Amino acid sequence: MSYEAPYAGLKVIDVSQGVAGPYCAMMLAQYGANVIKVEPTDTGDWARGLGTKYGDHTAYSIPANIGKRSIALDLKPETGRAVLWRLIRDADVFVQGFRPGVIDRLGFGYDAVAAREPRILYLSVSGFGQKGPLAERPAMDPVLQAYTGMMSENRGQDGIPHRIPFISIDMSTAIYSFSAVAAALLARQHEPRGRHIDSSLMQAAAGLQVVRLMSSYLEDGAVRQGIPPSGVYQTKDGFMSITVVRPWEWEGYCEAVDQPAFGANEHYRTPAGREPHAAEIDSVLRPLLATDTTAAWSAKFTEHRIMHEALNSYPAFLKQPHVAESGAVAWTHHPHVPQAIPLPNLIGMPPFQDGSPRTVAPSKGEHGVAILTEHGYAQSEIEQLIQAGVLVTG
Repeated sequence: MSYEAPYAGLKVIDVSQGVAGPYCAMMLAQYGANVIKVEPTDTGDWARGLGTKYGDHTAYSIPANIGKRSIALDLKPETGRAVLWRLIRDADVFVQGFRPGVIDRLGFGYDAVAAREPRILYLSVSGFGQKGPLAERPAMDPVLQAYTGMMSENRGQDGIPHRIPFISIDMSTAIYSFSAVAAALLARQHEPRGRHIDSSLMQAAAGLQVVRLMSSYLEDGAVRQGIPPSGVYQTKDGFMSITVVRPWEWEGYCEAVDQPAFGANEHYRTPAGREPHAAEIDSVLRPLLATDTTAAWSAKFTEHRIMHEALNSYPAFLKQPHVAESGAVAWTHHPHVPQAIPLPNLIGMPPFQDGSPRTVAPSKGEHGVAILTEHGYAQSEIEQLIQAGVLVTG
């Protein structure tokens, strides 16, 4: 065990698909665990088919599976289920992302797995959780953005609710789940049995939005718009985000935009004071910001220590000198992807090294033969599984 690989020696069986469950298991792999990804023999993890394909991967499946090994198993026949039971033997963590009830029908529900491996930590990731009237409903990130209020809060200047395009709820579910597993691994050192961890996109979405959720409830459901000068503003050649909260920031902002009358108005010193006059303030500030370039305003706001930034595209963000110097993103190569890809480094972990197994996501079934050999299968038994279609190799 070390800071670089604190989970070395741990064995994780990951039968989840998509992003939330797999990304959680990927983080366990990055922290040193031996993560075996079990995939269907036909399509593999369905994230392999989302978006542009690079071999049998996409931008969804690569970051959620780097550092793992893959075995493709048909779990419908008894022979396939027997293989999975062999893999589960001595496992520390089991990750599954089926809708409630499905994994039980396959024979691998928590009670069944815990009966064989009492100290296993069993993580279930679903849309709405394991119980309740919506538990069996299929759900992905956009569904939970709608259900939990995120879209209603995310209104543009057009007043229309919008979906956040990146998968914020999937990712937060993965990170919350990883935190829960990490805490359980520590506690298990002093516990005779493992436990079942119920993780859901709904629960993660609620946690992610706790500040807005709480304030909206306490304010009778009000959707609060930004109080100027906080928000997105159009400049002569683009857009910029500006955040002004404290009185000294407001004073500095008024100096930067040469509006001494605003700065001298005692009512405007705090967000609460500006809120009733938001339309009046915006009617002056928005046209004013449109008269000069983003770079010019940035220089003035920087001088007065006003929180702001130009709105970057993802490619523009990746080209920022600060991103390179801070080491926030590593550039690695992946099979079938025609160029280096950006891989954000994980907080607290060594940077990704190009060519390392930590940076490569497996092809479907790529390690099936090696995994079964490690688990005591003879070559003749493996050949029989392949001929029967129970095992598909990469």
